[in-house]
Amino acid sequence: MSSIEKLKIAMLGHKRVPSREGGVEIVVEELSTRMAKKGHDVTCYNRGGKHALDKNQKVEDIKEYKGVKIVKTLTIDKKGLAAMTSSFFATIKILFSKADVVHYHAEGPCAWMWIIKWFSKKRIIATIHGLDWQRAKWGGFATKYIKFGEKVAVKNADEIIVLSQNVQDYFKKTYGRKTTFIPNGVSKPQISEAEIIKEKFNLEKDNYILFLGRMVPEKGIHYLVEAFKGTKTDKKLVIAGGASDTDSYYSELKESSKDDDRIIFTGFVQGKELDELYSNAYIYCLPSDLEGMPLSLLEAMSYGNCCLTSDIDECSQVIEDKGVTFKKSDLEDLKTKLQELCKKKKIVEEYKKNAQDFILEKYNWDDVVDKTLKLYRKM
Repeated sequence: MSSIEKLKIAMLGHKRVPSREGGVEIVVEELSTRMAKKGHDVTCYNRGGKHALDKNQKVEDIKEYKGVKIVKTLTIDKKGLAAMTSSFFATIKILFSKADVVHYHAEGPCAWMWIIKWFSKKRIIATIHGLDWQRAKWGGFATKYIKFGEKVAVKNADEIIVLSQNVQDYFKKTYGRKTTFIPNGVSKPQISEAEIIKEKFNLEKDNYILFLGRMVPEKGIHYLVEAFKGTKTDKKLVIAGGASDTDSYYSELKESSKDDDRIIFTGFVQGKELDELYSNAYIYCLPSDLEGMPLSLLEAMSYGNCCLTSDIDECSQVIEDKGVTFKKSDLEDLKTKLQELCKKKKIVEEYKKNAQDFILEKYNWDDVVDKTLKLYRKM
């Protein structure tokens, strides 16, 4: 392929585009729309079924989004089957399409990659967003299936993209497989005043600590809730996000928080409400035990937030010295850091001042797209 040739690109493994149902969906949207803008023919194979994080939200049936073609795939919308069936039927559709490049996202969907490899000459790319089989929400069969997808990708993908150095080291050590490190990007946001969140939750600028993400155990939200309950502050704790196959965990978090009226659960948020939450937080906290490439952390810093994260490499390598870390899973250390930041406003303001410029320069979506297209064209 020449460097100027327009490519026919198929993407699968996400839930829906456009959507904020998870980090994978944000990545697929950013890549696909930017590639379409460059003149490439991009098709995203959307999952059918209900919204994963808000069952009451209507899922629109669209054919096109910002120049990207949208194809809805047959999906058995049941826990444990939705991702598996949608990626299988998407693979079959893509096999008979005119796509030059097939880009799988996440390990589970890669389980069907061999079909493309065996029965076509299409170029195959896989992005490993994290070692999904390690995540606490999966049961025995699901864990084995995702691990199988990982092995299929190692054997059949022409190129594998990883989002962290840790995962790159894992593939090299475990499989002797070379991968390409291309981290996620972030865009400069529009800062919003507290309007919707003031009316709904009585939140104002700098009067709350924010967590925003999926309600899953590996995010460590239970550490944050317990540490905050022991912190002396009049600030509130806002837990924003929806549950994804983990309703029992969400219920446990609410139960443990019921005696502290400073703790607010917003449910799934998007649009202007999401912008307002990021724009007006005093601190953004990501207490994860496990991450791939935390897009919420990049977004929080792009809004100019002081960020407090666990010291896992996937977080500490993002913030470097422009944020604060605590020892992973260490409740007391998290409580100490929270208390210190609540007391010392000047320290928080210093981190806020430097966060946005630092993160926007370090992680850029246009660079991510250029590097990804270079891999597509590599024979």
